[in-house]
Amino acid sequence: MIKLTKVNKVYDDGFHALKDIDLTFEEGQINVLIGPSGCGKTTTMKLLNRLIDYTGGEITINGKDLKEFDPIELRRQMGYVIQNVGLFPHMNIFKNVATVPKLLKWDKAQIEKRVNELLEMVNLNPEQYAMRYPAELSGGQQQRVGVVRALAAEPSTILMDEPFSALDPISREQLQDELIYLQKEIKKTIIFVTHDMDEAIKIADQIIIMKDGSVVQKGTPDDILTNPANDFVKEFIGEERLGNVLPPLTDYMEEKVLTVTESEPVEVAIESMARHELTEIPVVDEQRQFVGMLSLYKAISNQGKKLEELIDRSIEPIETGTNTENVIDRFNEMQFSVYPVLSKDKQIEGVVHRSRIFHLLNQLYEHKRGDGQWN
Repeated sequence: MIKLTKVNKVYDDGFHALKDIDLTFEEGQINVLIGPSGCGKTTTMKLLNRLIDYTGGEITINGKDLKEFDPIELRRQMGYVIQNVGLFPHMNIFKNVATVPKLLKWDKAQIEKRVNELLEMVNLNPEQYAMRYPAELSGGQQQRVGVVRALAAEPSTILMDEPFSALDPISREQLQDELIYLQKEIKKTIIFVTHDMDEAIKIADQIIIMKDGSVVQKGTPDDILTNPANDFVKEFIGEERLGNVLPPLTDYMEEKVLTVTESEPVEVAIESMARHELTEIPVVDEQRQFVGMLSLYKAISNQGKKLEELIDRSIEPIETGTNTENVIDRFNEMQFSVYPVLSKDKQIEGVVHRSRIFHLLNQLYEHKRGDGQWN
């Protein structure tokens, strides 16, 4: 975890670039710094690998003061991806990706294994691309190499300074998708600078909106879109995005949940579902933790079996805090009529019904036509 507390940056000419910045970058999250030119987003990022030193406040990495780190060692331990890629043109792709591991004196076999698996991770076949030079690759391919080079030495933190802004829209969207996919695998702490609000909304776990060296608002994309702090944030986000935002999970989740315990007789579950007109019901264990779903039709067809034999355990529950777009994707992937919402300790917090999702999508359509409001 990286924490900034009351951080200031004042240049020799008196320009106050950063003013009392309080931020926390949680491990394994994509944190997007965004704002107009000159707002301090790139300066904030460059403080973290000591390309720039701050003049007040404190920055800690996992509790250790940043100024106790040797700057050179810090940069070798922290991935860095920039807008114009920064690949070495006289080195082939293999040598470019292997740069930091070589500096860290990894052995050859370890380096080769790491480079090959990274290239495969971004769909660049090592046999086809490892011996090519940067000039022989497209802009999108070069940027992929730039990203995996930052991952080569297995850093816990990756800094990304507008890495996709110079690419065409299609390549840019593809790389955004790949970054989201990669993050599920690598779970790094990523600090990502952009000026593109759509990009921020798409990739971020946390968005930090800055203006004139200060943090104006920070939160999840849903937090920012549903509760903009002031007129500047509203204007920066844009009315079109605000008009299209779906409400958070808590707005349509039903908190009263009927469940059955896996040790109960099948007949009890059937009676309970029939009484409440349910076709599916969440099943919990003796500790009230979610274990799966029971279908009414399956239960009726298998009354001679134990309930635990009839549980569908394939469903991946929704966690509290999941954004609505992901909830909709979940319903598209599976055919359940109801999805349980779980807390971190696997307790059922509520349920979401497919019918409610259809209602939300209909409201979004009405919003785009200008005919309706959320309710």
